Amino acid sequence: MRRCGVLMPISGLPSRFGIGGFSKEAYDFVDFLAAAGQTLWQILPLGPTGYGDSPYQSFSTFAGSPYYISLDSLIEEGLLTEQECEAADYGDNAAKVEYEKIYKTRFKLLRKAFDRANIAQKKEYTDFVEENKQWLKDYAMYMAIKDSLGGISWIEWDEDIRLRRPQAMAEYEKKLADEIAFYSYQQYLFATQWAALKSYANEKGISIIGDIPIYVAFDSADTWANPELFQLDEENVPIAVAGCPPDAFSATGQLWGNPLYKWEYHEETDFAWWMRRLAYCFKIYDIVRIDHFRGFDAYWAIPYGDETAEFGEWRQGPGYKFFAHMKKTLGNRAVIAEDLGFLTPSVLKLVKKTGYPGMKILQFAFDSREENDYLPHNYPTNCVVYTGTHDNDTVLGWITSMKRKDLAYARKYLGITRNAELCASLIRVALASVADTAVIPMQDYLELGGEARMNTPSTLGGNWEWRMEKDACTEALGAHMLELAQLYGRVVKKAKKTGRHQAVPDSGTQG
Repeated sequence: MRRCGVLMPISGLPSRFGIGGFSKEAYDFVDFLAAAGQTLWQILPLGPTGYGDSPYQSFSTFAGSPYYISLDSLIEEGLLTEQECEAADYGDNAAKVEYEKIYKTRFKLLRKAFDRANIAQKKEYTDFVEENKQWLKDYAMYMAIKDSLGGISWIEWDEDIRLRRPQAMAEYEKKLADEIAFYSYQQYLFATQWAALKSYANEKGISIIGDIPIYVAFDSADTWANPELFQLDEENVPIAVAGCPPDAFSATGQLWGNPLYKWEYHEETDFAWWMRRLAYCFKIYDIVRIDHFRGFDAYWAIPYGDETAEFGEWRQGPGYKFFAHMKKTLGNRAVIAEDLGFLTPSVLKLVKKTGYPGMKILQFAFDSREENDYLPHNYPTNCVVYTGTHDNDTVLGWITSMKRKDLAYARKYLGITRNAELCASLIRVALASVADTAVIPMQDYLELGGEARMNTPSTLGGNWEWRMEKDACTEALGAHMLELAQLYGRVVKKAKKTGRHQAVPDSGTQG
């Protein structure tokens, strides 16, 4: 089935409160997508952001970002006033998220709502806490302790609480009971509002593509509460950390710093933690894009303390047995494999064996020196094509950095004479390709330049900040997107309501 959609982070939606969220603008965006013939909305990870404001370095793999909670909804419920929300300083740049200001204001407002909500008396809340106790208590306690200690990483906490000794856990739980409840309340609001937005999108025929990072952050509730899952020593200090080896793009590689999984333990426990994690993802998303898919085949292990990724080594991941168990436990679910970068024969074999569609990025296609798999005439049908991802520049930004030979090759391949035509032409090529699924970043439909880039890998600061202008999603743009979707056979008639809209078929190939 041929379908198309848009890559648009929640944080980038317009909002009068400094960052996109689950407010009216999100529902308006769903309406826009539906009118434009789109059936997929791909977002970035929804977790609470930590170091560098990156959604790929979250304080929890299960929790949601409190920044996305709709303040408008809290005003409507009478838990906040219009004046309180308007008085907060979210920054004055409608095109950028100013995270420091959001951090300093959002929690104060949510705290006021919590103090007024009398939430402990509401059955919906107590049911939510009970249903999510496997992760929620650890996350809420972790954040409360972290706040009480000035925000330092758990590795710097006193030994008794760092190692979760029972007496210390009991003391902190009693001392910080109110703060722990506050963080649980935030997650209740997040989950309730997100479920409502997702339900609305599904009713409109829009499926949500969520993004799951393969690794968790070291400074996270996941690592603190589950040290046995990771390659840590007796003091819970990492033995080795994640990253990528040196390549043509980076002479010293990429040092991510995430703790590595103790895969032998996961296998002994039938991947129980991973199955819970994935089951949760399939509850809040319709399709799951698994980031850094190659890490399941082999992963780059860097000695802890190294300042670069140069002296790591390749180690074997769990391979297909992980996905065989996943299919047995969770069924054949809709997955996208992020299979970008240098891929060995064993990685390619793993992707093929799972049956999951991989990714094709048009910005990677036009290397004038060689033929490659990213050129549209080389695509299989079982793939997802993008003009670029959140880690790429926008198409217009990319053009300015292209080599002259590559640019000339792209123009020749696309049959255009002017650089100004490149963005629109790439979108058409993506939609016209044989790929079952095409996803276009919203910035490219809007033909924005490098100022709208979401992230530049291996850099700190200035990332994840882009916000879309309030009136960007015009009726004319929607009509143009619909015309393209119809022209290239990607408009899907809305099926009878079944409770679930599958967007990326999982062929479920078994080994």
